Amino acid sequence: MHEPVRYAPLQLDPAPPTDAPRFFIEDVYPSVDGGRFPVKRIVGETVEVWVDILREGHDVLAARLLWGREGEPWRSEPMRLFDNDRWCGSFTPTEIGRYCYAIEAWTDTFGTWRRDFLVKRSAGQPVAVEAQEGRALLAAVRSGPPAALKVIAAAAAAFDATCDAEALLSEELLAAMAEAQPRPDLTRSLAFPLMIERERARVGAWYEMFPRSQSPVPGRHGTFDDCIARLPQIAALGYDVLYFPPIHPIGRTNRKGRNNALKAAPGDPGSPYAIGAEEGGHDAVHPELGTLEDFRRLIAACAEHGLEIALDFAIQCSPDHPWLKQHPEWFKRRPDGSLRYAENPPKKYEDIHNPDFYCADRAALWTAFRDVVQFWVDQGVRIFRVDNPHTKPFPFWEWLIRDIHSRHPDVIFLSEAFTRPKIMKALAKLGFSQSYTYFTWRTTKEELSAYMAELTRYPERDYFRPNFFVNTPDILPFHLQGGEPWMFKSRVALAATLSSNYGVYSGFELLEHEPLGPGREEYLNSEKYEIKWRDWNKPGNLNGYIARLNALRRENAALRQTSDFRFAQVDDDHVIGFVKESVARDNAVAVAIALTGGGPRTFWFHFGDLEIGPPSARRRVAAVENLQTGERLPIEWGGVRLTIDPNHDPALLFRCLA
Repeated sequence: MHEPVRYAPLQLDPAPPTDAPRFFIEDVYPSVDGGRFPVKRIVGETVEVWVDILREGHDVLAARLLWGREGEPWRSEPMRLFDNDRWCGSFTPTEIGRYCYAIEAWTDTFGTWRRDFLVKRSAGQPVAVEAQEGRALLAAVRSGPPAALKVIAAAAAAFDATCDAEALLSEELLAAMAEAQPRPDLTRSLAFPLMIERERARVGAWYEMFPRSQSPVPGRHGTFDDCIARLPQIAALGYDVLYFPPIHPIGRTNRKGRNNALKAAPGDPGSPYAIGAEEGGHDAVHPELGTLEDFRRLIAACAEHGLEIALDFAIQCSPDHPWLKQHPEWFKRRPDGSLRYAENPPKKYEDIHNPDFYCADRAALWTAFRDVVQFWVDQGVRIFRVDNPHTKPFPFWEWLIRDIHSRHPDVIFLSEAFTRPKIMKALAKLGFSQSYTYFTWRTTKEELSAYMAELTRYPERDYFRPNFFVNTPDILPFHLQGGEPWMFKSRVALAATLSSNYGVYSGFELLEHEPLGPGREEYLNSEKYEIKWRDWNKPGNLNGYIARLNALRRENAALRQTSDFRFAQVDDDHVIGFVKESVARDNAVAVAIALTGGGPRTFWFHFGDLEIGPPSARRRVAAVENLQTGERLPIEWGGVRLTIDPNHDPALLFRCLA
């Protein structure tokens, strides 16, 4: 028989821990992994902090909330006892950047004395000695705000002259002592990090397009000037972010042909993800697109139309990238001496080599990629969509993003990581402002409901900002391959209303839907390997529909956030319903979207006990107003009867009225 495992008792210091912290400061909200990673908020948004504060005994406790930008002095806000040892406080950062917040707790000695004195006096007990104890507390004050010291001195003088305890019981003196009395048992929590970003990190409508496909002349390579010519139309559709795949020189060695063919035909432009040629690498532009000066003109033109450019940051090199000659030690070689090209078995990318992030010269490699981001920031880019970040080291991203934010806190990073959920969330914790999601493959009411419940729960909602792309150059989801207009409308309406950030890859508005083959979620004649020409006003397009959706998003703050999300009961398994409310609690929108096609369907949308409005005046929804027609419908028996015709419009949006 095995002897039972015996554990040695915990070895304690023989001396009593007389200087140990007296308070428990625990269960701090919000926090991510106990403060290991920053909580995310938007500039001007109030940060509410909740915490449990407790110690032995029955003394009156006091607490305050410390906050400030990293490297700057603390500011403070009072905290109040909410209920059952739960305290709350708030602050509102007005500038973007990295912040910290912490909680301090101490015993309110004078407050405790005053409370007990009043109880004893009310019970008819003698309190002369207690009055002297109160006077002694005033004498213990050595420093503090001048106004508080003046109040304390006046109270002490009045008591000394009359021995009347009333001189010690005023609310004014209580407030002065709260500021100035000694705090020998003051205890401070750990500092919790906080990232305050600009509004675009939380809300935006993204439009992805290949610059080389923007020529108005079929067969001609597009330029940055061609992109400028398209800006009025893109802005009129209501988009906020214009996202480009890589714009760098494209390698010629092992260049891919159409539909990812291993050999390129003469004239094939290759994949823009095969970055680098004799014309330059990650800090150069493809010469057929134009010059750096042309690109800067494009950025300026975007700003005039209320748009921002997002650039793809793809960490890979073609065989012709200058770094392969300049820094061969940055890349792995196989036993036969050849370079290892990129793979994601069974997929192979013969036109791409991945750098070795843990090579002997890793510091120089990491710095080189950081410098690439800094280069494009210097050109005026403030948004980066990062390709496959889950295949690069976590420490690299935490370092790079923090380094860039130390100089440019307005830069936004979008993580394109279709991988395991915990890895996607880890990247968000490391600093990515937004994240791609599984929305593309969530189609049923049950799937969408479960996924939104996951994204809007705590703590995910405090660090993971979803960006719902309806399609991408790599992904033509099965549900779009039928080409039904109602399905395209349903999916873009879902993306635009479920999430405050969403994206569309160009061609979606033209109902492009031809797959590479049966069972393949890829486009036939993929734009990744060829230049496309499109008639952007082709009959049957969704331009008007998308423009209306984006206009409603801009007009209704409830749709410009994702955290405050509540499902509504809908008596139809093929219709999803939900209500969103703005951060300021001044706008609430109810949405119903059909998930299947067919003729008109009628159903009850239940509001039940759902309340809207400011915290001090929450009220049940009394009526809804159709955001497109202006029709008002009263709430009867806790709900409203609605009809959707997917063939006309699979989405209904209403403003909620209390």
